[in-house]
Amino acid sequence: MEKRVIEVLEKVRPMLQRDGGDVKFVSVSEEGVVKVQLQGACAGCPGAQMTLKAGIERVLKEEIPEVKEVIGV
Repeated sequence: MEKRVIEVLEKVRPMLQRDGGDVKFVSVSEEGVVKVQLQGACAGCPGAQMTLKAGIERVLKEEIPEVKEVIGV
């Protein structure tokens, strides 16, 4: 599943980079919990949690049904 998660993150990365941010894959558990690190402008942004849940998590769940949650670290 790790390879699939990384491939999907590559799809959302340009959206984040347009606003000066980025996302780095950290890990994925067997239970479907994905850990990512928001970087650049996203790291300190007040809307980072919304980006994480409404953006990254939503796309990952749509593309990979085994993903249960995305957590920022």
